[in-house]
Amino acid sequence: MNKVFYSYFKDHIQSYVELKQAIGHKFDATAGTLKRFDRFLLKKYPEATVLTKEIILEWCSKKTHEAQANQYHRACTIRQFGKHLDSLGHKAYIVPEGYYPVPKQYSPHIYTMDELDRFFKAIDTCQFCYRLPYQRQIMPVIFRMFYMCGLRLSEARFLKTTDVNLETGVLTINHSKHDNSRLVPMSDSLTERCRSFSQSIHSEVAKDYYFPGFNNKPLTIASIYSNFRKFLWHAGISHHGKMGGPRIHDFRHTYAVHCLKKWVEQGKNLTTCLPMLKTYMGHKSFQGTAYYLRMTADVFPDITMKIEALYPEIIPKLQGEIDETY
Repeated sequence: MNKVFYSYFKDHIQSYVELKQAIGHKFDATAGTLKRFDRFLLKKYPEATVLTKEIILEWCSKKTHEAQANQYHRACTIRQFGKHLDSLGHKAYIVPEGYYPVPKQYSPHIYTMDELDRFFKAIDTCQFCYRLPYQRQIMPVIFRMFYMCGLRLSEARFLKTTDVNLETGVLTINHSKHDNSRLVPMSDSLTERCRSFSQSIHSEVAKDYYFPGFNNKPLTIASIYSNFRKFLWHAGISHHGKMGGPRIHDFRHTYAVHCLKKWVEQGKNLTTCLPMLKTYMGHKSFQGTAYYLRMTADVFPDITMKIEALYPEIIPKLQGEIDETY
C-alpha cells in the first residue's frame, strides 16, 4: 500500500489497514475513511498525540446533508481504530457502542418474474453511447450476470477476459469479498450470450477486462447505475429514492430467493442445497445464506409454513440486509 497517511498517527493507521487486509478484508472503503480522518487530524489537530474525546466527537459530528448511515459508519470505523490503539497500549477515546443511532435498514426489493421480463426486454434495446462505445453490447450481458449468477457489482465489473471460460461456461471470481475466490457456472443460455458478446467485443483487439470501460479500464459504477435507472423507467418499475430501491444489488438477492423458492417447491433437501448456494454466492458463513430462507418465506408467504416446518431453527429474523458490500 502506498504511503497515504501523514498525521502523527500515520504509522498506526497504516499498520491497522495492513493488518485488516492481511486477514482477508478488502478494507478499501474503510481505508478511504481513515485517509480522510488522517487529513482532518493534520488540518485541525496537527499537534495531537492522543485521540481525545473532543477530537473524536468533532470528527463524528454529522455533516450538512449527510445521511445517518454515513455518520454511523464513520463512527464505527473510528471506534474500531480506537480499540486497535487501545490494544497496543495507546490512550484513545473509544466511541461507546450505540452512541450514534443505527441507520434504518434497507429492505431488499425482490423482483417479480414480470418485472425481470420487462427489465431485460427494456435493456435489450440499449443504444450506442459515444462515452461508452460498447454500452449496447455490455448492458444486456452484465445485468443478466447479476441476476442469473447472483454476482456482486464489483465481481462483474472486475472480471478479466481470462476469467470467463466460454468452453465450460464457468466464471472465475478472484479476490472478492473477504478475499474469497470461487467458480461460478453459468446457464447454457447465458454462456451462449457470452460467446456472442466475446465474438463482438474481444475478437479483434485484446482487452484486459471482460466488460471494458473507457481506455480499457473497468466499467464504472456510474455507467452501470445510469443505465440501470434508465431501464427501470423504461420497464415501468418505480424507484423510490435513496433507501427505497430497487437497487442493482437486489438482483443478487432475487437470484437467491428465487433459487430457494424453486428448491422448496421441488421438495429439495435444503440442508444439502444450502451449502451449494453458500459456495456459489461466495458467502463467508451460513448466516448470509440462511438469511435468504427468511426472506423467501416473507416474499412468498404461500411457502412460509413449509419452510418453517422443515427448518425452524435456521431461519433468522428478517432485520434488514446482511452485510453484502459491493
